[in-house]
Amino acid sequence: MHYSWLIFIVSLPTQNSSGRMRVWRALKALGCGVLRDGVYLLPYRPEFRQTLQLQVEDVIAGGGSAHILALDSENKNQQTVFENLFDRSADYVKLVESIRQTDYLNLQPEDLIKLQKQIHRLRKEFEAIALQDFFPTAAREQAAAALEDLEHAVNECISPDEPHAVQHRIKRLQQKDYHNRIWATRRRPWVDRLASAWLIRRFIDPDARFIWLATPDDCPVEALGFDFDGAVFTHVGAKVTFEVLLTSFELTKDAALNRIGALVHYLDVGGIPVLESVGLETLINGMRQRWTGDDELLVETEKIFDAFYQAFLGSDL
Repeated sequence: MHYSWLIFIVSLPTQNSSGRMRVWRALKALGCGVLRDGVYLLPYRPEFRQTLQLQVEDVIAGGGSAHILALDSENKNQQTVFENLFDRSADYVKLVESIRQTDYLNLQPEDLIKLQKQIHRLRKEFEAIALQDFFPTAAREQAAAALEDLEHAVNECISPDEPHAVQHRIKRLQQKDYHNRIWATRRRPWVDRLASAWLIRRFIDPDARFIWLATPDDCPVEALGFDFDGAVFTHVGAKVTFEVLLTSFELTKDAALNRIGALVHYLDVGGIPVLESVGLETLINGMRQRWTGDDELLVETEKIFDAFYQAFLGSDL
């Protein structure tokens, strides 16, 4: 039978305050709706049921009682009432207000780290809300757009050399025409440039040689530039350079590469959150601090992307 909802009914002895607080925190973390004191609601998902079952065992061990009921609600009015319990619009409105109050126009060098932390915090707040937004509305899209606009505006102030997306059809290319070439991009690469270089050497040009530019104007005529304005390969529409390379060389049939593309896209320009983004971001930040030479940095980060690719490949089997 298809169920729509999970209802969790819990009662704990008054004297067991620590147990009550523990259960309340767990239910809050799940994003439960509250029907009344001690009665909570969640959309039916197997993982939610498993988590609630753990709470049942914890409550019973603490001397209380707990029950999980599965409900199939075919009444549209009742369905609407239940869904409204999970409306996160107010949370998004508050977040958008914080985004709009972020001052980046009068940015001073000493404010850079503080501003980056603030934007990182805003992104985390959005992810936390979205994680519990089981019935998304236009408010979620508006908040995501406001956050992306802020990230793009700040990135333009901090890194004016970052590429601006162009609008044109991505041509399909033959890998054999791009072997044993010199590839050029801006020095001190971040995730899109590092992932693109890995993709080039791993799937497009095994004998690729890379040069790191102080400015895009330094790009030699014979080099294939990537990830800067005017480069042969750069952002097109909503695609970051890594995704453009995937499309150009017809690599999009590889599901593992597409997952890496989604990860790179999120870390580079924002958008749909990706589970592994925090780990990859932390690793690359640490490696950029440890290896000041861009060739060494690429060699080390290639190992990370190899590992991600293998893991994603294995999960698709």
